[in-house]
Amino acid sequence: MKAKIIIDVREIYSGIPDLLSLKADVEIKQLAVGDYILSDKIAVERKRAEDFLESLINKRIFNQIDRLKEAYEKPILIIEDVGLFSRNINERAIYGAIAYILTECDIPVIRTRDAEETASLLYAIAVREQFKKKKDVSLRGKKPKMSLKERQQFIIEGLPNVSAVLAKRLLDYFGSVKNVINASLAELKRVEGIGEKKAKAIKEVIEAKWNG
Repeated sequence: MKAKIIIDVREIYSGIPDLLSLKADVEIKQLAVGDYILSDKIAVERKRAEDFLESLINKRIFNQIDRLKEAYEKPILIIEDVGLFSRNINERAIYGAIAYILTECDIPVIRTRDAEETASLLYAIAVREQFKKKKDVSLRGKKPKMSLKERQQFIIEGLPNVSAVLAKRLLDYFGSVKNVINASLAELKRVEGIGEKKAKAIKEVIEAKWNG
């Protein structure tokens, strides 16, 4: 039996899915948070050095980390760090950000050399989680201490292309998870940020027959 790894569609061109598919059961999906799901508890955000620095400049990395923590018990950040100090960014700022993620956010930060090393590490974690600990892989993590409000938002964020901000807008507009699910295409489009394409994607997921 192979370990199963769910990979975000944006990672296709990284080369990692191809490497993982040589020994793991790989499934490509559009993920709401994270880049790789290794078990019901562990999800990984992967950043090349260039991407990490860019997300540090625009502070996007901290929002991504927060969302990862909200969804999974044991999130991990992997930085492929060749070139991490190549840009005109103070080293102290880079180390400071990594230290903040490690100590304040309580998220492991692992630095790898390249895609091949990242793939090997992801596979090793998946095998340990799924076979030695006997845990299934789930698209959504298990967060036992969520409040009712957080669980409602968590459910709506699972819909296609629905961010944390958009999930709150939907819940504010419709008043409950049930009303969001039951909303028509026209009603969904009344919410700011939801156009024809996004509304159709949401309805398709809600209404499509389950083919298990």
